[in-house]
Amino acid sequence: MIFNLFAPYAEDFPLFNLIRYTTFRAGAACLTALVLSLALGPTVINWLRGFQRGGQPIRADGPASHLVTKKGTPTMGGVLILLALVLATLLWADLRNGLVWAALFVTVGYGGLGFADDWLKVTKRNTKGVSARGKLVWQAGVGLAGAIWIVLLLPPAVATGLAFPVFKETLLPFGFLFPLVGMLVLMGASNAVNLTDGLDGLAIVPAMIAAAVFTLIAYLVGNRVFSEYLQLHSVPGANELAVFCAALIGAGLGFLWFNAPPAAVFMGDTGSLALGGALGAVAVATKHEIVLAIVGGLFVVETVSVIIQVFWFKRTGRRVFLMAPLHHHFEKKGWAEATIVIRFWIIAMVLALVGLSTLKIR
Repeated sequence: MIFNLFAPYAEDFPLFNLIRYTTFRAGAACLTALVLSLALGPTVINWLRGFQRGGQPIRADGPASHLVTKKGTPTMGGVLILLALVLATLLWADLRNGLVWAALFVTVGYGGLGFADDWLKVTKRNTKGVSARGKLVWQAGVGLAGAIWIVLLLPPAVATGLAFPVFKETLLPFGFLFPLVGMLVLMGASNAVNLTDGLDGLAIVPAMIAAAVFTLIAYLVGNRVFSEYLQLHSVPGANELAVFCAALIGAGLGFLWFNAPPAAVFMGDTGSLALGGALGAVAVATKHEIVLAIVGGLFVVETVSVIIQVFWFKRTGRRVFLMAPLHHHFEKKGWAEATIVIRFWIIAMVLALVGLSTLKIR
């Protein structure tokens, strides 16, 4: 909004020229989202406490410590993340850019599903929420629509191909089937972040780390000079997604202020499904779907641990892990919650560096 209002006057008022720079608006979006989340946090948390009557329902089959340490804490804190993210993006991004709207559509669409799921859990006082089939149908619908939207906005030369890191000239063509690939990326990213969200601060920091990497990626692929130098597939207009990603970082930082142990609020499915969808949308739009799997490797590992556990238990009646997702396995082994969270953060940072290294290999 600010860009669209003031950029036309940049020639007459030198101060407004700052608005033209993506880097300036990304920094402003991050700061704006942070301030908004910090300012709105107490009000949102009090509102959540007001109708949740005991906070988030705790799974009876989960770690026993959660029945004590997590009891009474309100969920649906993702509302705070979404408010700050959406408002900051609308304020600082170029609203003529279709990729920004596509990313917001996926983020809010998945956040809406998460909100419905959380709402059913806290009002019915159980851990079931929206049915598994209902979730998949909604995720597939939003994911397919978002993927088609993004494909229509991309240059034809790269729109329907899957790009590979390191092998930068390679594009695996999927043709008209690529929206299905994009849909799977969006659904996978959304569910992976959701599965990781089980301890205070565990999901939000890796999500911010991944967002930081994609802030840089979006800026680079949207800049013809940098994309040519690094031999990246150029995506005109993708630089505006750097503003979106920066806003996500700011919103995440503000949420972490209230989610730091002991958490005053949990993000719930409202936040985790939305964050995963946001990262997936940016990955598809910037043609870095595989890099997302590297940078978000922690989310991948958590998801794989659940798949392995379910598959092996159904096949043999025995468990590979003490409990899945993986962070619960380490809880069962006696690791302190803070130890698990910080070590997982370290892993996320290392994977982010690995993902970034693929940009420089020429």
